[in-house]
Amino acid sequence: MHFDESQLAAQLVDSGDDGLFAARRSAFDFRYVIAAVRSNLVLIGAIIGATLALALIVTLLETPRYTALTKIQINDTSTRVLASKEIELGDDGAPSASDIDRFLKTQVDVLQSRGLALRVAQKLKLASSKRFFAAQEQDLPDAKASPAAVHEKIIKLLAKHLKVVLPRDSRIVSIAYESTDPALSADIANTYASEFIQSNLQRKFDSSSYARDFVSNQLTEVKRKLEESERALNDYARKAGLIRTQNAAGVGGGGDDRTATQGNSVTTTSLLQLNQAANEATAKRIAAEGQWKAMNAGPLLAATAVVGNATVSNLLSQKANVEAELQQERARHLDHYPTVRAKEQQLAALNRQIQAVATNIRNATKADYQAAAATEQQLLGEVERLKGATLSEQDRNVQYSLLAREVDTNRQVYDGLLQRYKQLNAAAGISLSNISIIDVAEQPQGPSSPDIVKNLLLALVIGVGIAGLTVFIKDQFDDSIRVPEDVETKLGLSLLGVVPRSHEGEPEESLSDPKSPISEAYNSLRGALLYSTSEGLPQVILVTSAQAGEGKTTSSFAIASGFARMGKKVVLFDADLRRPSLHRRVGQDNERGLSTLLTTQDPLESVFIASGQPNLTLISSGPVPPSPTELISSARLEEIIQLAARQFDVVMIDSPPILGLADSPMMAALVDGVIFVVEADRSRRGSLKTALRRLRAMRPMMLGAVLTKFDPLKGSARYSAYYGYEYYQYEHSE
Repeated sequence: MHFDESQLAAQLVDSGDDGLFAARRSAFDFRYVIAAVRSNLVLIGAIIGATLALALIVTLLETPRYTALTKIQINDTSTRVLASKEIELGDDGAPSASDIDRFLKTQVDVLQSRGLALRVAQKLKLASSKRFFAAQEQDLPDAKASPAAVHEKIIKLLAKHLKVVLPRDSRIVSIAYESTDPALSADIANTYASEFIQSNLQRKFDSSSYARDFVSNQLTEVKRKLEESERALNDYARKAGLIRTQNAAGVGGGGDDRTATQGNSVTTTSLLQLNQAANEATAKRIAAEGQWKAMNAGPLLAATAVVGNATVSNLLSQKANVEAELQQERARHLDHYPTVRAKEQQLAALNRQIQAVATNIRNATKADYQAAAATEQQLLGEVERLKGATLSEQDRNVQYSLLAREVDTNRQVYDGLLQRYKQLNAAAGISLSNISIIDVAEQPQGPSSPDIVKNLLLALVIGVGIAGLTVFIKDQFDDSIRVPEDVETKLGLSLLGVVPRSHEGEPEESLSDPKSPISEAYNSLRGALLYSTSEGLPQVILVTSAQAGEGKTTSSFAIASGFARMGKKVVLFDADLRRPSLHRRVGQDNERGLSTLLTTQDPLESVFIASGQPNLTLISSGPVPPSPTELISSARLEEIIQLAARQFDVVMIDSPPILGLADSPMMAALVDGVIFVVEADRSRRGSLKTALRRLRAMRPMMLGAVLTKFDPLKGSARYSAYYGYEYYQYEHSE
């Protein structure tokens, strides 16, 4: 039959299966790995044994090495006297975790730096130390070598054998050094710790020295600018005739907020003083004027200044006494009585005195008022004069103020730098180290390497890895099809069935027993073929293999017999026109057959051979032609297949092997499905791939593969327990 649309659909289904097999192959199969290990136990044991033996030999030949360990504590800050805190802080005032972690890692890098290694080398004088190079198993450098080359070699040796470990969430750093000399290992480890502390302090001192030099240079520059600005200010004041007074508080506590450099000019100071005096004079004049007006507003003796005068008060008291005495005398005597006249004269004298004193008080008040008014006028006049002088001076003060402001700015900068310079001088060289030694390295009592247990464990791991890699590579390049799953993973074909190897006589004898493992295997294969395509069982089926002797003829006969027992009319063609064998299986001659039909127009029935089984008809190959390929490629073959398909339910074609021949690929294009027979533990993947590539070039419908002669008990097939094929042996256990 021709390759129709149904075959194309089946081919697409088969391609989908190939993708599934590829996915299965890519997935990790633990049981398959165990099976692969079991099949390569000798190889794996040899590789691991050789690795362990090599590790043991290397360990015994290796020179003992000693590791000395010292521990130091690194704090993130150090105690600093008279210095500000310069570490970056978080919002809560404490260093952030990232800053601390970054700081500690930086310190570890410093421990491993070239600079520190060079300090250690110089401290211990390693450049000329034979002991050091002997402990590192190195030759002493040539005397002609340059010091730089020697130091470079020493630094590399120190870095190679130094190990610095910073545990997580800890500030304790371990410094370990390894060499063949235990005492030298301890000396180098301790020197690393001490030099690390010294270098840390030296870096801080160098940093402070740089800061001092920088501040000193800035201080000199600012001082020069301050002197120049002050000189320019004084020159301008001299030219402008400005005389300034240093007055930070202001005159009279007036709250003047100008700087001490600017101060007040003489004119301004005088104006302020005279203005204050004028205000006081005005106040005195107002007070004196009030007293004068109050005194003139009423009787003179009623004025407060008069009444409050002590002299007037005394005279009024005397007057009251005299008036009292005069009243007494008048009561006893007449007005012309001498005593009366004496008292009257005395009273008149007191009145005159009182009036005179009151007049003097009024005149004094008037004089005070006139003096205060005159003083006020004089002071106000002077204030007005100074106001004009001050306004004239303010025009000249604009430039003066600019120069004075520059002087103040330079002085502030100078004062700040001077204060910082004093702090740096006070703090220089008095920083305490933030690194302390916890454990001093002592001379190790025993070697740290070689560690035979560690080396053997490492060798075991390496051996297992090499063995695993070897088994993997061996499995990848292994072309043999040993187990059923290899058909899917290596060939990309669906597995239709597995036929075990016959252990009792020929396979034909086992096929005659319906309870034999081979019969059951072909029964299972027959069931798989019933559902091998979307339309069920293909009508025309070609059975082929890559090489001869893989069991394709037996498989063809067994499959045809199975379908015949199901009641289907089956015809089996022996299409191997080079090495026919079907006629010998049934004990018939080969005088007529397929070659006869291809060279004549004889009817199909003329070449039928009775198989002795109902519903099964055989057609042998016929006489071997001189050119089988020409007969197979003729249109007569397609006609014969179509005739057989019209007369029978199933047409089976036993074709020759694919490799080296063109017969099977050409016939594959005429059938509905192809069964590919593979012999277990024989066929090579390369040949199978080549055969499949030639077969698929004709775009046939690949139904799948049949694995024949599979022996689950064979030593090379130790996968049987995994794949579960022990049931083939149930007959032997009866």
